[in-house]
Amino acid sequence: MPPTARPLAILRKRARPPSQCRPYSSHPPQARLNLPIDFSTTPLLHHTSQSALSSPSLSPHIDTSTLPPSSKPSTTRLPLHSAINAALAHALGASPSVLLFGEDVAFGGVFRCSVNLLDTFGPERVFNTPLTEQGIVGFAIGVAMEGGKPVAEVQFADYVYPAFDQLVNEAAKVRYRAGRNGEGSQEEGRQVLEGWGDGGQSCGGLVVRMPSGGVGHGALYHSQSPESLFTHIPGLRVVLPRSPSQAKGLLLSSILTCPDPVLFLEPKTLYRAAVEHVPDAPYFLPLSTAEVLRPGNDITIISYGTPLYTCTAAIEAIEKDMKGVRCELIDLRTVYPWDRETVMESVKKTGKAVVVHESMVNAGVGAEVAASIQEQAFLRLEAPVKRIAGWSTHMGLAFERFNIPDVARIYDGIKQTLEY
Repeated sequence: MPPTARPLAILRKRARPPSQCRPYSSHPPQARLNLPIDFSTTPLLHHTSQSALSSPSLSPHIDTSTLPPSSKPSTTRLPLHSAINAALAHALGASPSVLLFGEDVAFGGVFRCSVNLLDTFGPERVFNTPLTEQGIVGFAIGVAMEGGKPVAEVQFADYVYPAFDQLVNEAAKVRYRAGRNGEGSQEEGRQVLEGWGDGGQSCGGLVVRMPSGGVGHGALYHSQSPESLFTHIPGLRVVLPRSPSQAKGLLLSSILTCPDPVLFLEPKTLYRAAVEHVPDAPYFLPLSTAEVLRPGNDITIISYGTPLYTCTAAIEAIEKDMKGVRCELIDLRTVYPWDRETVMESVKKTGKAVVVHESMVNAGVGAEVAASIQEQAFLRLEAPVKRIAGWSTHMGLAFERFNIPDVARIYDGIKQTLEY
């Protein structure tokens, strides 16, 4: 036998018979924890209009001034991509300084987030660009510095790297370089709503939207989660919504009121999976403010975006198996600058913390959160802070489900931390 054939012969001998193999990376038969998320029942979504309108995270921010006299706020059941479309439509209608552009944006976009906006607002405000991320973001920076509010779409977050220099060396530094770091810059950002203005030479109003994260079959170039690369850069804000209602409010704040450039990463697997009641009236959710989704006293779970759904499933299972345990779940919403106060208050109460995210564990968002907890809440900790994240490897086509934290991994991490 030739030497090169020996490894193949050994592999064939050791391989399981086809009847015992699963050529896919979904949950196995008889699984107890790693079951598909039921988006029709998850408590993270508003399944009724009353739930959305009475939510303490939404109702105080709904702009009732836009409603006819004596009428009450209403909702529409929307998937994530339609909620983003509604936010873009309101922003374009609210200010003539808002522009929307990117690859295939005028046609509705790959994920249909900009559908019909060209017909409504015209080709001067909604238009396609050449296939050049550096050019798209560079043009957007110029528009923002002239007082506009450009919303640039990078078709997939995996393609943002050619624009990295523009974002880090230009957009993030504009306000600092111009000496516009005072409180007045935010007011100047609001004034631009009335027209083009000069914006105080900042990049406030610049929003770079990009679909992000795993989708089950995206492989190397369509499933990356690059958010942590931008959380090292002062001057940028990095936002990841968990649901349609959150996406609408956070996107409107990013476009119309934020004095800083915003990277708005949209979990692509939720575009059609997450459907809920979304208020029809405009509302602006605060950036850099975390939200406690589930109160508890025994352990703090910190996450953002899609993993919040697997965290919820793991929490429900752990609370069923470990009687009396109550887990607190926090959605960061903005991962830079993130809400340290809310996280520290929770960890000082529970004494234990687990951070979960989809992107790679090395130098990820969880590393910064864990280090901050060790610095600011060390004397209250009863166990080491645990990070549960994507492995330090590239996203393989057939192995994506094994790379991203699943319910079983999160369950085990919570259990280990509780029993420490």
